[in-house]
Amino acid sequence: MKEVQLTAFSKFAGCGAKVTPAMLDKALCGLVQPYNPNVLSDFNHAEDAGVYKLSDDLAIVQTVDFFPPVCDDPFYFGKIAATNAISDIYAMGGVPIMAVSIVSFPEEKLDSSYLTKILEGALDALKESGAALVGGHSIRDEQLTFGLCVVGTVHPDKMWSNNRAQDGDFLLLTKPLGSGILQNAVKAQIAGEGDEDRLLKVMSTLNREAAEILRKFDVHACTDVTGFGLLGHLSEMAIDNPNGFEIVLKDIPLMEGVKRYAEQGFIPGGSYTNREHRKHLVSNLDELDETRQLLLFDPQTSGGLLASLRVEQAHDALKVMREAGIEAAIIGRVSKEIEGIVVRA
Repeated sequence: MKEVQLTAFSKFAGCGAKVTPAMLDKALCGLVQPYNPNVLSDFNHAEDAGVYKLSDDLAIVQTVDFFPPVCDDPFYFGKIAATNAISDIYAMGGVPIMAVSIVSFPEEKLDSSYLTKILEGALDALKESGAALVGGHSIRDEQLTFGLCVVGTVHPDKMWSNNRAQDGDFLLLTKPLGSGILQNAVKAQIAGEGDEDRLLKVMSTLNREAAEILRKFDVHACTDVTGFGLLGHLSEMAIDNPNGFEIVLKDIPLMEGVKRYAEQGFIPGGSYTNREHRKHLVSNLDELDETRQLLLFDPQTSGGLLASLRVEQAHDALKVMREAGIEAAIIGRVSKEIEGIVVRA
C-alpha cells in the first residue's frame, strides 16, 4: 500500500466539514413534515437521530454521519467515522444494532487497500458496539469521505431528547474538548510527542460505556458534542427550554495541549461560523477572550455525551464513570433563574 496523506484530500477534517448552522437553518426553514403519530423524533428540533415507534415497547432509532479524513491512518479514519456515527444512537438512549456504510472514493488516486483498511476500522468499532455491518453504497469522487447510516432500538418511553433539561439539573460531559484544534496542530506537524496518539484514542473511543452508565439513571436530556462545538450543541438544548444554562470554564476537561495550540492560532474555520450562528444565545460571551470563545465553539469529531440529570444523580453517574476510566466532568447547571446561556470562569 503506497503511503498517502489522506488529510490532504480535503481542507476540512471530520465534523469540521459540516454545512454551516446558518446554511442548514435556511435550507430546513419552511419544510413541512407530514404528521405521523409514530414519529417520535425528526429534524424539527435538531435531535441527534430520528425515532420511529413500532410498538408500545419498541422504537427504531436511525441516523447518518459521514465526513472527510480526520487523520492519515485509514484504519483509524474508518474507526473514528464509525464511532462518530454510532454516537448519535447513544445520544438518544438507544442501542445500535446494524449499519450500512457510505463511501466516496478517489480510486484514481488510492488503491483498494485503503478502502479495505477504512472498512476494517469501521468493523472494529461496530464489533465493539455490538452492531453489524450489513451493506453499503459507494461512489467515485475526487473527495474521500466515509461514514455510516446506523439503526438502533430504544423503548419509546425511555428515549432521550435534547430539549428536556430541568431546573436544578447538572450538566455532565463524558469526553474532553479540543479535537478540532488538535487536528489542525497535527496537520501542521507542530503537535507534541504523543498528542496525535491521545487525539486518536479519544476520537475512536465509543460512547457505549458512558451511555450504559447513564441509562441506569434518570436522564432528562442528552446530546453528543460534535461539529457545532460545546456551545453550539448546548444552544440546541436551550432553544426550546424555559430554563437557562450555566457552564463553568475551569470545570471543562480539555485534551492535553489544546489551550496552547488555540493560543497559537490553530483554530478551525468551523469555530468562527459556529460562534457567529449562536453567539446571541450566550449572554456574556463578550466577557471571554477570543481564544476561550473559539475553544467553546471548537467543532468536535466523535465528541462526548452531554447529559442533564438531577444533582445527586449527576454526581453518582460521574463517580461510576471515573471508576470506569471515563474522563467525564460536571461542567455546569440548569436553572430557571438564568436567561439563555452564561459562561462562568
